[in-house]
Amino acid sequence: MSTSPPFSWPIRVYYEDTDTGGLVYHANYIKYFERARTELLRSIGVNQQTLFEENTAFVVRHMDMDFFKGATLDEALTVQTMVSELRRVSMTFCQDLVNSNGDVLCRATVKVACIDSEKKKPKSIPTSIQSEILSER
Repeated sequence: MSTSPPFSWPIRVYYEDTDTGGLVYHANYIKYFERARTELLRSIGVNQQTLFEENTAFVVRHMDMDFFKGATLDEALTVQTMVSELRRVSMTFCQDLVNSNGDVLCRATVKVACIDSEKKKPKSIPTSIQSEILSER
């Protein structure tokens, strides 16, 4: 488990995110978590366009989510993200969606695999990315 503070990314709940009951539609939590993982990688210098040019992509292999409390329209939230496991071809992220009171609304554990985007086969996570992630821990 990481010993450094989690990476934080702000989220605002918009009308388009909600269902007819006024709560965030469940699939949108996945989008929030995806954005935060992308921004964590961007914060350590990982450029998605460069990865594409190198035929490198990260794909979700497995995801577990627990919903504790619904997020509502116009709520200011934060996604807290940590890399909990780094392997040769995969990373596991632990992510919490937290409200302004510090309540965890939703928690996800997401395992992503690194693939060659042309061959659609696993490949090693680039050394530069591994180094940056390890230095953040």
